[in-house]
Amino acid sequence: MARLSELTLHELGDLLAKGACRSEEIVRDVLAAVDERDGRLDAYLSMDAEAALAQARAADEQRRGGRTGPLLGIPIGVKDNINVCGAPCTCGSRILAGYTSPYDATAAARLRAQGAVLLGRLNLDEFAMGSSTENSGFKPTRNPWDTRRVPGGSSGGPAAAVAAGECVAALGSDTGGSIRQPAAFCGCVGLKPSYGRVSRFGLTAYASSLDQIGPLAKDVRDAALLLGAIAGHDPLDSTSVDSPVPAYAAALGADLAGVRLGLPGEYFVEGLDPEVEALVRAAIERCAALGAEIVEVALPHTRYAIAAYYIIATAEASANLARYDGVRYGFRAADAETPLDMYARTRAAGFGREVKRRIILGTYVLSSGYYDAYYLRAQRVRTLIRDDFRRAFEQCDAILTPVSPTAAYALGEKTENPLEMYLSDIFTVPANLAGICGLSVPCGFTAGRLPVGLQILAPAFAEATVLNVGHAYEQACAWRHARPGIGDAPPE
Repeated sequence: MARLSELTLHELGDLLAKGACRSEEIVRDVLAAVDERDGRLDAYLSMDAEAALAQARAADEQRRGGRTGPLLGIPIGVKDNINVCGAPCTCGSRILAGYTSPYDATAAARLRAQGAVLLGRLNLDEFAMGSSTENSGFKPTRNPWDTRRVPGGSSGGPAAAVAAGECVAALGSDTGGSIRQPAAFCGCVGLKPSYGRVSRFGLTAYASSLDQIGPLAKDVRDAALLLGAIAGHDPLDSTSVDSPVPAYAAALGADLAGVRLGLPGEYFVEGLDPEVEALVRAAIERCAALGAEIVEVALPHTRYAIAAYYIIATAEASANLARYDGVRYGFRAADAETPLDMYARTRAAGFGREVKRRIILGTYVLSSGYYDAYYLRAQRVRTLIRDDFRRAFEQCDAILTPVSPTAAYALGEKTENPLEMYLSDIFTVPANLAGICGLSVPCGFTAGRLPVGLQILAPAFAEATVLNVGHAYEQACAWRHARPGIGDAPPE
């Protein structure tokens, strides 16, 4: 029998409901998995084991008192840019070293209200700026399928922890693919909700018009359960949409008969690894065999997405990160002679190279004489991309694409070439620009036993569609049960 830490959220929920195990047992087994494995992976930045066990005991006591719920007593990891009261929130940056959050993000508060056990803080690229978790200000995280490779980013810590059984599920954030790409690299399920579906209150801002909190999980049902817990209107977030939250998990089980799935030629281009393409096309064929109708759709402005994204995102980042100046919280440089000198020294020492690069780029595109040429033009391209998706969804219910052009690449392979790193987001950033939802679900392994993800895109607030398509596909595939060996080389 699989150990408790290897089971899915819904499997553990069933065991807890039957009285076959206790939350404290689950948390102890997950903590043991962290002790055994995280020295190889470095998924966690911090962990308060006693606090987690105290939450587990409280959940067990509530169950004895008659309380029920799918998340009650389930240990959930949280990316370290989502605030959890009383816990560090470094955002993977030395500029926030020593900072402890005084409040819960709305998503964290909603998990807490459901009785979930909030585990430690999971690693990420600094301020969520990166695609490999190598930009963390503290340490890189490693892929549990092959520890010589990256887990993806920026939610590399959550994805690696979920895949390795170091938490049952996790919350991540997605600004340009930061949930979906690491989910694909680590062989788990990752969902980027539509913009406005999940409150951003308490998510440390990178690019405010693009950021979304979402789940990483071992299977689609777990992702649906987590989304149902955190979604919904929040008066603390002005971009949160006041729309009913469907019962996502309860609605799973529909087949693909009559479902129209779009296939955009713009996502099958030069630079797409042949093994990745073959696995994604095999997944599309499997969906067709399950009854779906495959239709060709066009997304002609996809080729401009990366350029538009890195103008809009960096412009917003340059404004959002101006608050880290050494005055109110976090790191402050010593021996400064004037306030201006203190600001400059603090930011120079506190921020890493990639964050500085994006702040400089964003400040430039917003500067006098360049605003119209870059930022406004990028926003017009964003509108064109959104219109492309609107027209495509008139012909289909959802769109199938690769998540990333390659499987997980070697640590250090792209760190000296930022443009090559940015291009690895080519298939994920359009969904953020358009504000639609997207799901990454495992669709097989390369010859080197590295996971590959299938991306399912649907219109804004059609999360039920991507979850149903993903669930139907997942149930027809054996690799949903695969778990990594966690070694230097991929398991045979």
